[in-house]
Amino acid sequence: MLTSMSHYVPQNLSLFGFSPLKSSSFALFRRPFSLYPILASAPSRRPPRTAGYRRSDPSPRRKWSSFEEEKSRHRKGMMEKDRTDSFEFNKRRFEGLDKIDKPKKNLKRQTRTLNPTNTIAYVQILGTGMDTQDTSPSVLLFFDKQRFIFNAGEGLQRFCTEHKIKLSKVDHIFLSRVCSETAGGLPGLLLTLAGIGEEGLSVNVWGPSDIKYLVDAMRSFIPRAAMVHTRSFGPSLNTSDSMPEIGSSKPKDDPFVLVDDEVVKISAIILEPSRLEESGSKTGETSVIYVCELPEIKGKFDPKKAMALGLRAGPKYSYLQSGQSVKSDFKDITVHPSDVMGPSVPGPVVLLVDCPTESHAEELLSIPSMKNYYSCPDNSTDEAKLVNCIIHLSPASVTNSSTYLSWMKRFHSAQHILAGHEAKNMVFPILRASSRITARLNYLCPQFFPAPGFWSSQHGINNSINPTSLSKCFDSSLGESISAENLLKFTLRPHGSLGVDRSCIPSRLTSLRVMDELLSEIPEISSKTEEIKRLWNGLDNKMMIEEPWLGESTVPRCLENIRRDDMEIVLLGTGSSQPSKYRNVTAIYIDLFSRGSILLDCGEGTLGQLKRRYGLEGADEAVRNLRCIWISHIHADHHTGLARILARRRELLKGVAHEPAIVVGPRPLKNFLDAYQRLEDLDMEFLDCRNTTKTSWASLETTHPEQITSNGNAEGSLFSKGSPMQSIYKRPSRPITDNSSALPFLKKLKKVLGEMGLEDLISFPVVHCPQAFGVVLKAAQRKNIAGDEIPGWKMVYSGDTRPCPEMVEASRGATVLIHEATFEDALVEEAVAKNHSTTKEAIDVGSAAGVYRIVLTHFSQRYPKIPVIDESHMHNTCIGFDMMSINMADLHVLPKILPYFKTLFRNQVLEEEEEETEDDDGLIRDKVPSFFIN
Repeated sequence: MLTSMSHYVPQNLSLFGFSPLKSSSFALFRRPFSLYPILASAPSRRPPRTAGYRRSDPSPRRKWSSFEEEKSRHRKGMMEKDRTDSFEFNKRRFEGLDKIDKPKKNLKRQTRTLNPTNTIAYVQILGTGMDTQDTSPSVLLFFDKQRFIFNAGEGLQRFCTEHKIKLSKVDHIFLSRVCSETAGGLPGLLLTLAGIGEEGLSVNVWGPSDIKYLVDAMRSFIPRAAMVHTRSFGPSLNTSDSMPEIGSSKPKDDPFVLVDDEVVKISAIILEPSRLEESGSKTGETSVIYVCELPEIKGKFDPKKAMALGLRAGPKYSYLQSGQSVKSDFKDITVHPSDVMGPSVPGPVVLLVDCPTESHAEELLSIPSMKNYYSCPDNSTDEAKLVNCIIHLSPASVTNSSTYLSWMKRFHSAQHILAGHEAKNMVFPILRASSRITARLNYLCPQFFPAPGFWSSQHGINNSINPTSLSKCFDSSLGESISAENLLKFTLRPHGSLGVDRSCIPSRLTSLRVMDELLSEIPEISSKTEEIKRLWNGLDNKMMIEEPWLGESTVPRCLENIRRDDMEIVLLGTGSSQPSKYRNVTAIYIDLFSRGSILLDCGEGTLGQLKRRYGLEGADEAVRNLRCIWISHIHADHHTGLARILARRRELLKGVAHEPAIVVGPRPLKNFLDAYQRLEDLDMEFLDCRNTTKTSWASLETTHPEQITSNGNAEGSLFSKGSPMQSIYKRPSRPITDNSSALPFLKKLKKVLGEMGLEDLISFPVVHCPQAFGVVLKAAQRKNIAGDEIPGWKMVYSGDTRPCPEMVEASRGATVLIHEATFEDALVEEAVAKNHSTTKEAIDVGSAAGVYRIVLTHFSQRYPKIPVIDESHMHNTCIGFDMMSINMADLHVLPKILPYFKTLFRNQVLEEEEEETEDDDGLIRDKVPSFFIN
């Protein structure tokens, strides 16, 4: 097997084995044979495992591959060398050179055979964000051979994964506005589609001219292949932009025809706010009304009528069916199509309206191109079209206004579906799978898993369902207004089923229902809950140790008499690569209570996770209190939720005196934020991670900072003179950072940290990809009741990394280490190839550094609920779950909770097997886009 972190003595850093991989060495990895014993009585495609745990029983070694033989020869050559500062990692990936090994993709659009007659068609509400009000709902327009999605807010992938909606069949994505609310999930979706299969998939992404700013921003971290089919329409805000626009030469008031094929015609009508002429339109204010028109179905040809009119069977029958008039064969008359054809069935028309403000609503009344769709008595023109369904994406504050209501009345027979945010949706979570896990964990251990925000005050809700929701599956009565529900459909074809279809709406999930399921499935869980309660009630007795191995470490002095309002760690996302049913992508909320808060990484959906954890009002307060956001590296699952968080903070603090948020991140992140701010003001200031290293902070204490930054040691010992990494740091493309220009921002950050009771925020380089960092947070000293000085706690977060000396050095003496543990121990080859860590490697880093408590996170999505771990070396460790809240006052009990997870997740193997059989989309399972794996 490969040399790994498990082969060194924890107290001795000198045994990190240095062996950078060659790119050819890991091109064809296979998942290694599992180390689990195979139960003869339960054959399956993969070995069964119990609650994600692996015993330390010895397992037979696999036959060494040629890759391992090469590694063995390399290690033999290292026997005579000093290995004091070396470690094993993928050098090409660290340098960013692995991208050139990947074949360049030309993501072409798929061609499909369409049938406009014999088809199933409907529009469906994809309720993304409806329960947390953090994003605009998405809408699916479905045909047998085509899919269209309108708006792609954060969480769209996660929602579709849970409800088995196949994004791989999506042909077009349309944005009603270009902002974080409607497009926050677009980067992740494009990355996922571009990585499906060997060739990858691509979609046409449509939006008003503002979309060019979003595209420019995403180019800093999305491969060009994923963006080749982005198109814009409408008046350009910048004549120098080169992105192609649709219909740029047509009259302003005419609709833009975007799609026109055999099954649907999709047009866009620009909607801008009503304002004084001199103010003009601003970036991000343009909204779009989308019109979806299906072609009419012609009536059936009646041969008996044709014969009665003197026509013999032949080509004239075809002419009549194609709409042409013909001469009768036996009578001196002209036969028209209407004489022999049955009545045509008009094609249904659907409008999707996003009217974000009342100013937009005022303009809505005067749009000339909308007149053909009104069903008013005075609209009797031949071009008048009957609108069957209008989906209103507008907020309730707008749809309830008199202006908007007067516009709605112009459509007398249309079915109005109000899909804007409503507070009542918060009670019934849309992400049911993760909500069920969170509720179960809350039942088991409410101290570490507080009640979710959407259920905290709803324990008395019964399990009943609104009787009108399921009283009938189909409701064809039009001209009504109804509230949108999750997965609500409006059927368009076949014509006989035209109308609202509630058959797909899932039953509402409540906390009582989840508890009933849990107690029925695992009856003994109630006794386990009582054991945890007794455990907590006895915490005042420091000598009470229920298991001998839990007494190996003493409580550090920094936790002496610590208050519960000192610091709490909230794990908002603990998965890697992309959101899944059970785990969102990385985000850690550091709550310093009245002193403010910090976010460490901010993956897609972070705002929604905050709302699920704290409730709507509590999450808004948490966002207001954010003082600093620290981003580890530029991979999409660590930062694509940032724009939504910053935009929401700006909204909440509008008109209130406040300081901009400080964003600390790698240099490429600044390129993204600078480009994005042309679209939406983010109210933030940026500081490069390199300017927050230990050496950079030292520049505040000297009058000649250039003397510090010029010695080549600004990023710490990993790139110090004589180290194996020095050549990487000295590359021409990596100029040494000049701290002098960053000094004002460093001073401001120092002031903010002081106000939050923190002494240090120190970034340090790690081995993952170019410009990847970990971070150290250290609290200031405090005094106890007797007046004695007590050292502040120290928290370290690894970001994504291989085990490396810099990681161990930064973690020395830490109170808590949050370390990525992407892979199980058996997958060390894959961990090395992708510059990640296994669970044991992460634990060994903490042990080598003398860390008091270790929290594992960033698990591969191949472990849906609980990762594979070896419990024999978990004496000071706990695995993280989404919504887990770890108060510093509870750190000493943290490892004692781990054994109880075995009971809670004992049935996970069967559930995972069933899910794997059902899920054939390939979006989450082991085949994940290589450039999107972190």
